[in-house]
Amino acid sequence: MTTDDAGAPAVPEEERLSDEQRAARNRGYVGVLGLSAAIGIPVSFVAFGFLALLHAIEHGVWESLPESLGYAEVPWWWTLPWLAVGGVLVGVAVRWMPGHGGHVPIDGLGIEPVPARMVPGILLAALAGLPLGAVLGPEAPLLALGSACALLFVRPLASLDDPGARALITVAGASAALAAIFGNPLIGAVFVLEAAGLAGPKLARVVLPSLLSSGVGFLVFTGMGAWTGLEISSLSLPPLDGPVRPDIGDVLWTVPVAVVIAFAVRQVHHLGRWTRDRAVRRPFEYAVGAALVVGLCAGAYSLLTGRSPEEVALSGQGMLEPLASDPAAWPLWVLVALIVFKAIGYGVSLGALRGGAIFPAILLGAAAGVLVSGLPGYGAIPAMAAGMAAATASVLPFPVASAVLVVLLLGPSATAMAPVVLIAVVVAFVSEQIVATQRGKRPA
Repeated sequence: MTTDDAGAPAVPEEERLSDEQRAARNRGYVGVLGLSAAIGIPVSFVAFGFLALLHAIEHGVWESLPESLGYAEVPWWWTLPWLAVGGVLVGVAVRWMPGHGGHVPIDGLGIEPVPARMVPGILLAALAGLPLGAVLGPEAPLLALGSACALLFVRPLASLDDPGARALITVAGASAALAAIFGNPLIGAVFVLEAAGLAGPKLARVVLPSLLSSGVGFLVFTGMGAWTGLEISSLSLPPLDGPVRPDIGDVLWTVPVAVVIAFAVRQVHHLGRWTRDRAVRRPFEYAVGAALVVGLCAGAYSLLTGRSPEEVALSGQGMLEPLASDPAAWPLWVLVALIVFKAIGYGVSLGALRGGAIFPAILLGAAAGVLVSGLPGYGAIPAMAAGMAAATASVLPFPVASAVLVVLLLGPSATAMAPVVLIAVVVAFVSEQIVATQRGKRPA
């Protein structure tokens, strides 16, 4: 046995290396990094095609077709027939196609490897439900498509017999796909990593492929050199005219507002779980029923407020800009109706339809923020920031990813509103966990 200068047994060099250093020296892991960079571009093109198709269907159903039929505004009943069709098609995918149309939204984000045979059912459920009015976002099917496409693209290049290597490529593909809809490669990587529940040395091994595939893939949208990239609608807010920094009232009001939002989100979760538990036995019937409930909620909102039923249906992504750009234009009773009807549609969609949970949560949080911004000393921008952060952290709940997402959404106001966002995320996350543990839903 060799000894060092002090006479103690020498520690082999391999044992002195950290897990991260050993990973960097591992040829297999370096190969996975190369594959992660390679799949970023094709996965981003697939994500672009999927999102462009969603947008084209949505534009045709909600704008072009009503105009061609002579309607200056979408009539109150417009959502019912379209959601009936969407519910039937989603029900077919959930009941009879491999993969059951994808992950159940109320169960959170799924980042497991997705076999190619499940892709048709996932596409049918997403393209039939999301643009026709389901109160869900595109992030869940994007995760599944990114995972499946990554494995398909890598198969001709390398054999992934190692389950660990397949998992890394899956996470990398999912990150590249999510970067498209969030408008920033960092957000997709953070969401995927937190969804995987990674910590310690595992985090370092997975974060590198995720960041690499997201960064390389996002060149499809940012462009490079003379190429301007591909434009696509992503989650964003207009520039906000907010304060230089929050006042004491903004900080103090954020705490109770975050608690109330966490409690309200818990009620939406109850509705989603109630729907899911029954949809397991009769998936087709409950998919159609949930879609019709969304249509009725949208129609009732339109009849009561005189506004478009589209504001209750769909993911809510398109509603963020008008809500944030002119909060004063929304009467309180309209905001209450929007929150109530969209929350009901959101709850049943979480349990019986297919899609992501993030986008509607952000809109509901923003609407709740505008609603409470009339409290003494509470500004509209801090209230919206707190509402979006609290709702997002309560729905998933991924506190770090929620904070990163909302801070980046705020653009020039991000630095000033970051303390409000972080306080809201922590308070809402802890409140939601306390309620869940008291009701025996999850361990402390």
